Amino acid sequence: MDKKLHIKTYGCQMNVYDSARIADTLAPLGYAETDEVAAADMVVLNTCHIREKAAEKLYSELGRLRLLKQAKATPMHIVVAGCVAQAEGAEISARAPWVDVVVGPQTYHTLPALVARIDPQSRQAVINTDFPVEAKFDSLPAPNQNGKGPTAFLTIQEGCDKFCAFCVVPYTRGAEYSRPAAAIIHEAKQLLAGRAVEITLLGQNVNAWHGEALGGGGDWSFGRLLFALAELDGLKRLRYTTSHPLDMHPELYQAHADIPAVMPYVHLPLQSGSDRILAAMLRRHTAADYLRVIDRLRQARPDMAISGDFIVGFPDETEADFAATLKLVDRIKYAAAYSFKYSPRPGTPAAAQAQVPEAIKADRLASLQQLLDAQQQAFNASKLGQTMEVLVDRHGRHKGQKCGRSPWMQAVHFAGADVAIGDIIAIKATASHKYSLAGERLGGHADAA
Repeated sequence: MDKKLHIKTYGCQMNVYDSARIADTLAPLGYAETDEVAAADMVVLNTCHIREKAAEKLYSELGRLRLLKQAKATPMHIVVAGCVAQAEGAEISARAPWVDVVVGPQTYHTLPALVARIDPQSRQAVINTDFPVEAKFDSLPAPNQNGKGPTAFLTIQEGCDKFCAFCVVPYTRGAEYSRPAAAIIHEAKQLLAGRAVEITLLGQNVNAWHGEALGGGGDWSFGRLLFALAELDGLKRLRYTTSHPLDMHPELYQAHADIPAVMPYVHLPLQSGSDRILAAMLRRHTAADYLRVIDRLRQARPDMAISGDFIVGFPDETEADFAATLKLVDRIKYAAAYSFKYSPRPGTPAAAQAQVPEAIKADRLASLQQLLDAQQQAFNASKLGQTMEVLVDRHGRHKGQKCGRSPWMQAVHFAGADVAIGDIIAIKATASHKYSLAGERLGGHADAA
């Protein structure tokens, strides 16, 4: 009989990919996924260290799991994975001795061996938070896309060499690593064979990818990889995230101009519109540099939608610095964005600097989010009356309703009881909401999986 595996994923899409690969890794041990944590024989918490109070949230969840573990008549193994595990492995074992395994994001392919070492009598977790020389991807089983819908994530690049002053990624994910093109194309073919039609390429700095070319003989650029992937049978859509303004290059702009499968949506974090704060953040680009990238993207695809990340209240941010951010946001017109108050991450340079008062951070965040929300609503409203291709990826909340994604990442709801998940349907946008569109089907399918 299969054992039950419950995985709770925190944070970014790369963690979503990692969680799927953790499930693939544990499947040969007889573990099948379940949504019911109380029924699980193993619970994996795949953690993220980017957001505020990540460790506190982890320990709170571990406290709840302790009670479940004690109440179960059969053994329950608890695994802490991801970036908090990488940063605080020994501390987790000390504070939560009921945790069985602690594994970092570079070593989860060793989970079968770690699970085999669990000692029910021990109050010490089995820990592996190394940065191994060999790439974990070479040790992972084939991805299982069955039953997971028409969209799939594919990690092509990990780590970061940028060392922004606020960020823990270089310390938890390590140095930049680009997978070889052959390995990426092979995994993409496996995902497409599993009925995926849209693939999102992932990386901490995904457009910094410069992996070994197909057949060897040097490296490819990220844009060249997009051209190669676009030739695969069955691939209808290509997306990628997260990008860095320093890693844009001519072949990537050309890919946006020439490849219909590359969607007109780019997530490009800015963080601040002030050159003084950008320098303090160690971003190594200016506001003008960022604007030039946006302009070139929109020249390549006039319908390009841009989303971004922002941090308000970075140490020593003044009202003038914040005003520069609002001015730049007003100039760019974002389709979507993520914005946060600065929170110190232990071990990063900015954590030791004088902090902006919380009340000021809150006021600035509210002002920025008001502007960003207005821009998102305006972008959605601009699509009213337009016909667009929508990839149907799930059932709606109402009977006969289906939902999907527009090329610009908007959720689109429509009546489509006879429409199959995975179809690409021609939809006319008839109503605009804050985070979504409503539409009506036009005759026939725009395309089909």
